[in-house]
Amino acid sequence: MARAALGWGVLDLAREAAVSTQTIVRFERGEALKQPTFNRICLAFKAAGIEFIPENGGGLGVRLARRLESK
Repeated sequence: MARAALGWGVLDLAREAAVSTQTIVRFERGEALKQPTFNRICLAFKAAGIEFIPENGGGLGVRLARRLESK
């Protein structure tokens, strides 16, 4: 959901998180990642403006914490 909100593809997230595209594919399949790798992905999303929101009866989610600026 976070990638879609940003309009990012797998390559974009891999570049921003400094991980391989295969790591992103494994992550999105639900495979376990090493904690430092998971942290890099989360930090890349947060730097891009994604906010992770807690479960509130409907499940975990994400939202844009700030508007994206046009480039």
